[in-house]
Amino acid sequence: MTTVVGPRVAAPAKRSTGARIKDVLAVGRPAFWVVSVVPYYVGILLATHRLVPPVEDWPRLLIGAVVMGPLLWLAVLAINDAYDLPGDLLNPRKSKSPLLDGRVTLTGAKQVAIAAGIASIAVGLLVGVVFTLGVVLALVLGWAYSVPPVRLKTRAGFDVAVNSLALGTFGPLAGWAAVNPDLSDFPWLMALQGTLAAIGLYLPTTLADLEADRAAGYRTIAVRLGASTTYRLGFAFWIAAAGLSVVLAALDAVIPRSMLALEIVMVPVLVAAYRRLIGPGMTFKGVVVLASLFLFPCGTFALTYTGVL
Repeated sequence: MTTVVGPRVAAPAKRSTGARIKDVLAVGRPAFWVVSVVPYYVGILLATHRLVPPVEDWPRLLIGAVVMGPLLWLAVLAINDAYDLPGDLLNPRKSKSPLLDGRVTLTGAKQVAIAAGIASIAVGLLVGVVFTLGVVLALVLGWAYSVPPVRLKTRAGFDVAVNSLALGTFGPLAGWAAVNPDLSDFPWLMALQGTLAAIGLYLPTTLADLEADRAAGYRTIAVRLGASTTYRLGFAFWIAAAGLSVVLAALDAVIPRSMLALEIVMVPVLVAAYRRLIGPGMTFKGVVVLASLFLFPCGTFALTYTGVL
């Protein structure tokens, strides 16, 4: 396995407090926060049947969004960057990582991860006990994904499961729990549909780091299966997610039957878009565009589910 070569990681320079805060936030990838906040909002919508939850719930739900956004991402990404440094040194896509030029040290990244994890739990208690238990589970999985000897990132299949369940299932569950700690009525079929879509979107992202992961000795699912098989597997899960939405609408199960016509139209559009935007040589831009297109039927579902349409 490739080891960290000292000269390639610049020595940390003295920086202002504001610059250091900016560097720490960069480790948390602010652009990713919406990736978990959107499923969190979906859970709120499912629990309340309202586009805008009751005003009296806003403080608690906003606190939950802070946990689901910056705090959890900082906790899991900081520890991930610390243990992924050997591979990141070989990955041009990670060239602007604060750890590569010494703006954040390895020790600093681990300290940030611990502090953000503790803050996630402490702040989560303001939302509720069930919500906080979910936060603890997310932290455990996030650390298991990155930290040896478990290091699920390098165990093909587990890398996909951790990321897809976190977004497709745990995100909506967190939103539901922030409103209603009783999970007995949670619509698990929607969690299944969301997880299938998350797998379809996540698998192509492993292709972007394929060569760097292979060079670093990381046996991700893309390294294990190869680019073509990984792409086809992602495509199959994407088709399954799109097809399940049609089935749910036809059965009037969570997705209202009034959306059936739209779902029938959107399935071939989403399938064609996947083939057009995603491929072995893809960039993250394709995934972002595809995910944005997926928001259209999701938005229509929100309007229909809440009785606006």
